[in-house]
This record gives sequence, C-alpha cells and structure tokens, in this order.
Amino acid sequence: VAYSLANYGIDASLITRLPQNDMGRACMMELSKYGVDTSQIIYGGERLGIYFLETGAVARASKVVYDRAHSSFSSIRKGMVNWEEVLKDASFFHWTGITPAVSQGAADACLEAIQVANRLGVTVSCDLNYRKNLWKYGKKASEVMPDLVAGCDIVLGNEEDAAMVLGIHPEGMDVTSGHVEAEAYRSVSQQIMQQYPRVKKVITTLRGSINANHNTWSGVLYDGETLFKAADYDITHIVDRVGGGDSFMGGLIYGLLTYEGDDQKALDFATAASCLKHTIPGDYNLVTVEEVEKLMAGDASGRVSR
Repeated sequence: VAYSLANYGIDASLITRLPQNDMGRACMMELSKYGVDTSQIIYGGERLGIYFLETGAVARASKVVYDRAHSSFSSIRKGMVNWEEVLKDASFFHWTGITPAVSQGAADACLEAIQVANRLGVTVSCDLNYRKNLWKYGKKASEVMPDLVAGCDIVLGNEEDAAMVLGIHPEGMDVTSGHVEAEAYRSVSQQIMQQYPRVKKVITTLRGSINANHNTWSGVLYDGETLFKAADYDITHIVDRVGGGDSFMGGLIYGLLTYEGDDQKALDFATAASCLKHTIPGDYNLVTVEEVEKLMAGDASGRVSR
C-alpha cells in the first residue's frame, strides 16, 4: 500500500519494527529505494518474519506457509511507537487485519495507533484481511478485531472477512451458491455501518476464480446511500495475484485523496490499478497513474507503447 502511494506521488511512510541486522537493513533499503519514508521505523528483536508461497496453476490453488513466530514485529508492544509524532501531519492511517493476527502485542499497538489517529482527526482505513493460519496466540479474530474496526472511517473486505471477523452475513443471501447479487454487499455494508457508526465507506473487492490463472475482478463501494460498482475485468493470464488487495487499497486511498468527492472515480482507479497488478511479479504495483487512468478509460489493448 505504501509503495503504491509513493509510486503515485503521495508521501507515504511505513511504520513497522525490524531487526537491527542485515535482513532488517535490506528491508529498509528496499522500501527507501521505492520512495517510501522509513524514518519512523523502529528496531529491535532478532529476526524478520517471512512466508513461503507455492504458486498455484489452473486447478491447483496457491498455498502460503507463514513463518512469523518470534519475529521483530510479532514482539512489538504498546508504547514502542510514538504515534503522536508519527501521525501529527498525516491525512490517512491504514492498517490491515494481518497485524492484530500476529500477536497480542501487535494488536495492542495497532489499537493504540487507531486511537491516536482518531484523536488527531486522521482518516483511518483498514483491510479486514482475515488469515486463519495466522491467528495462533489464543484469540479469535472476532474477539480482537471489533474494537479496532470501531475506530475506522473506511473498511475494505469481502463477505468472508465480514463473516469471520465481524460475524456479519448478508441478509437473505447465500454467498456459497456461486453467484452473489449486489444486494448482498449492500446488506453487509449496511450492517457494518450500523454496528460501527464511525464507518463512512465500505468497499468490497469482487474476485471470481475461474481457475488459479484466470480470475474476474471488480469492486463495489457503499457510502451509506449509494452502492457504486466498478467495471468488470477478465484477467485471463495472471502473472502474480499476490498484492492484489494491497494494490487495490493503495489505489483507493490515492483516488479518495485525488478525486475528492468522486467515490465512483476513486473506486474505478482502485479496481483498474489492482487489475494491472495481476500482470506484475512480486508484491509491488509498478504501474503509473497514467497507465491506470488509461485502463480506466477503456484501453485494455496491451499495445506496445513506443
């Protein structure tokens, strides 16, 4: 998310905790290389958390194996980051459900950040990002996440995230039937807003998995009155879907900041940006604003630019 924003010309800072060793320095330098501010990163602990990805193909799904126990970040604690200083000039604070899934300390630090952001009037966004394989420290997502989501202005997730994290299901709809009507997302969004009055926008990414290499992609945004829908993209040959959700969120934050008041355009930018990310290997979305806006305008030809 931070890289996408930096790539679009928005000042972006990553707040994390890294080990004071060669791995931590390599990570920091990688971020700095792409224009992400690393000045507020704190150091401590002994190892960098990692994960292994087995990339799927056709009918074989991709598989992730996490190795984050005893990492520098998993041992972060409330009070380690000076959130007043970090957020004093910020317009947005974004966090994901992966953070509180790692450890109780990370959950406490995240809640601390959200509370400071609320006090300073900083817009808070979150990606619910339910990862069942990460919740291993004795708490369920449904026990931890509600207090954090209560401090959010913007929530991104899908129907599974809403169900597993918040216990919210679409009214009168069966999301396991293989075909989900738009009204299901309106129902989930309305329930989130009723349960969490601070939330002003709920966004859902719509991924249709034909197989591991062929997905459809779109999104909807609900602002309390209108359910906006983005264009549908048919991604027939996926290069790498890792980072698809983060590229969507980076695009959405850019759109909300740049196309202020035009939620449809912000949603369209996020969807097009994440569609393009599926054609790029690695976690980062390397596309420019011009490339995203070109796709938004309907040019999906892929012709060589000379």
